[in-house]
Amino acid sequence: MKQRKLGNSGLMVSEIGLGCMSLKSNQPKQSKDIIQKAFDMGITFFDTADLYDKGQNEMAVGESVQAFRKQIVLASKVGNLWRADGSGWDWKASKDYIVKAIEGSLSRLKTDYIDLYQLHGGTIDDPTDEIIEAFELLKKQGKIRAYGLSSIRPNVIKEFLSKSAISSVMMQYNLLDRRLEEEIDTLLTANDVCILARGTLAKGLLVNKPVEPYLQYTSGEVSHLLRNLDKMVKQSGKDRTTEALSYVLSNPAVATAVVGVSTKLQLDELTATKQQLAQLSAQDKKKLLDGVRSLLYTEHR
Repeated sequence: MKQRKLGNSGLMVSEIGLGCMSLKSNQPKQSKDIIQKAFDMGITFFDTADLYDKGQNEMAVGESVQAFRKQIVLASKVGNLWRADGSGWDWKASKDYIVKAIEGSLSRLKTDYIDLYQLHGGTIDDPTDEIIEAFELLKKQGKIRAYGLSSIRPNVIKEFLSKSAISSVMMQYNLLDRRLEEEIDTLLTANDVCILARGTLAKGLLVNKPVEPYLQYTSGEVSHLLRNLDKMVKQSGKDRTTEALSYVLSNPAVATAVVGVSTKLQLDELTATKQQLAQLSAQDKKKLLDGVRSLLYTEHR
């Protein structure tokens, strides 16, 4: 599988990454089999978070990658603390919390370093300077190799770009959510920061899920885009998944398309696309988006 630069970090990642949130923590053998098979098929980027399944997801991932830990880029996230009663979580974005929280992640992941540590959210009112200090300290201590954001908020992204050495921003990006194309992708590229694209198949709407409204699009508008997509599929002889991922990966700001799977069959279907992924031409993109209006971020600007 093709490898791409993870922004300014010096790390390389597979152009398809595995979003591990979808793995079932109560089925450890299946999770381990999926992760092993993903690695065997060339996937080298694995993403989790301390929030997922109250830490059990990190445990499942950590156990599953032991045999090839140094051959992959392992990513996790920090910033959310589960309440003691398990009723939900609260936002925690302080230097002290981040420095403390990584110890739990390192233990659950069975590793002494995390390749990419990401702030799992963020608001413009956060103490940005001390958050950056925390990540820089962890980097100096060798506990992380690079850090980034997981955020779709333009004002937060711009704040970190102006003050920090982030390597990546994880954000939703797909044929139905192209809001970052207004300015964020160009801004990130100019700063040698990459996009880790999540939600690349729009919750399955771009593959086989029943049509429904999505963001500000009506069901009719979603159907229109799918008709465009099917015309391209017919022309190329590929499938919806391949064309949808190719669109995302054709953006030079994108390092990897992070896709979640929960079964080996889904993984097989995903990795079957790797030989067919291709850069879409400007003409192909125009055909895909013919008659489809552009959406913009309306909040946190």
